[in-house]
Amino acid sequence: MSGNFLTIPGDDPIQRRSRSSSLTDLISSFDTKAQSHTDLQKVTAFSGSFDKNHKPTFSKEEYGKPIPGSMTEFRGAQAQARVCNEMKELCQIIHDYGKTPPKGMFPPELDSATKVISFGELFTIYTVISDKLVGILIRTRKHQLTYFEGEVLFQKQDDDVPIFLMMPIADIRVYCDNKANAARRSVSPMPNFTE
Repeated sequence: MSGNFLTIPGDDPIQRRSRSSSLTDLISSFDTKAQSHTDLQKVTAFSGSFDKNHKPTFSKEEYGKPIPGSMTEFRGAQAQARVCNEMKELCQIIHDYGKTPPKGMFPPELDSATKVISFGELFTIYTVISDKLVGILIRTRKHQLTYFEGEVLFQKQDDDVPIFLMMPIADIRVYCDNKANAARRSVSPMPNFTE
């Protein structure tokens, strides 16, 4: 065997050139990724390369949102899906333990309510399951699944406040499942684990 040890027998110059260009592309791709990582470390407060003088620029749509494809975005979507499931669970409990509201006793905007339960009774039932009842109640009201008076309900003080389930439970299940699935689909199934 004679000649340069890098020469492959039967290797023609065209094949060598294509390998060389693919290697150049690979190196270029690596350099681009390394540079974007370095830039990201300058704006990440917890990195060793944080530069407080570096001012990132964001559009209105990007401001306050995680980097697309990041683990932060992935974890946020998973949390949103869990909250949707907790809303569904809470509504199911109201449906199971609540009573059908008497017609004509409540304002006309509550005529569509399917079940009603007092906060005190719901608190007693739900505490076994979760300690974040008030937060989930506020979230269900925001999505117009429930209705109650006041901003925040407190144990003992608001035990007599009625909580109304505003939709049939089958519709609530579909609504919450769709919200949870939309949250899961809104992010990449393979997040970037470099964060």
